[in-house]
Amino acid sequence: MWTAKDIPDLSGKTAIVTGGNSGLGYEAALQLAGKGAKTILACRDATKAREAAVRVKTAFPNAAVDFVALDLASLASIRSFASTVQEKHDALHILCNNAGVMALPYRKTADGFEMQFGTNHLGHFALTGLLLDRLLRTPGARVVNVSSTAHRIGKMNFEDLNSERRYARWLAYGQSKLANLLFTYELQRRLHAAKAELISVACHPGYAATNLQAAGARMEGSSFMESITDLGNRLFAQSAAMGALPTLYAATATDVRGADYIGPDGLFENQGYPKKTTSNSRSHDASAAAKLWDVSEELTSVHYEALSTDR
Repeated sequence: MWTAKDIPDLSGKTAIVTGGNSGLGYEAALQLAGKGAKTILACRDATKAREAAVRVKTAFPNAAVDFVALDLASLASIRSFASTVQEKHDALHILCNNAGVMALPYRKTADGFEMQFGTNHLGHFALTGLLLDRLLRTPGARVVNVSSTAHRIGKMNFEDLNSERRYARWLAYGQSKLANLLFTYELQRRLHAAKAELISVACHPGYAATNLQAAGARMEGSSFMESITDLGNRLFAQSAAMGALPTLYAATATDVRGADYIGPDGLFENQGYPKKTTSNSRSHDASAAAKLWDVSEELTSVHYEALSTDR
């Protein structure tokens, strides 16, 4: 079984973890920093991010951990974050696209996108594109997209990507997680065609206990649903530290290849240690992936010129 102890030495490497202040993101950032990587916590809440950085430094006094503000629900914030990173860092070895929202009441991002599609997919699509130059120039770099088994209930509704006609929170979440995988595989296809060394991989945490599950209930003020979610986490979920292992494997294991998908090895991939697994047939629909790519470039105004198929 593969554990955090198997992470290789990351001294001299730079890593970004979106949502690195709590849950899976914090556990991933903790281990990356503990293994020597300069680790950037990319988070909305400055107070929580700085508190997380202190916890990392308490666990690993020699860790190099920093915070740069990032709100994935705002393209302006994403551009500001990318500009700051480019000014401070010439290389980027690991971009861990981890942050996300789950099954929220209908909300829109600052740019008018449905919150789950806008944050989970478009935000990370834009972030990756804006950091592509640093990633391409860094030997051995990886983009890691955190998806979910919920991608299996997802379907790309290209006629209503922002759920303006009809909104079902779990179907919208599934669509956003399917989009993570379509993006991962299309990015890898384009990297391969460009003969780039950078690889794009995906993972999922199984059922891990984090604050994510209760966010929707909390936003609606439903203490009953929040308590049900908490009970489910306590009875059935694995820890956030275990849930972060697929992310860490995808980001650091030496046998990982482009377009790999990593998840837990237990029953129904809900719990366990990381292994290479497979996603559903919809996630491998190359025509849907290419269409999503084009739509994402149009919506975000972020263009992957170095990987353009029109070159």
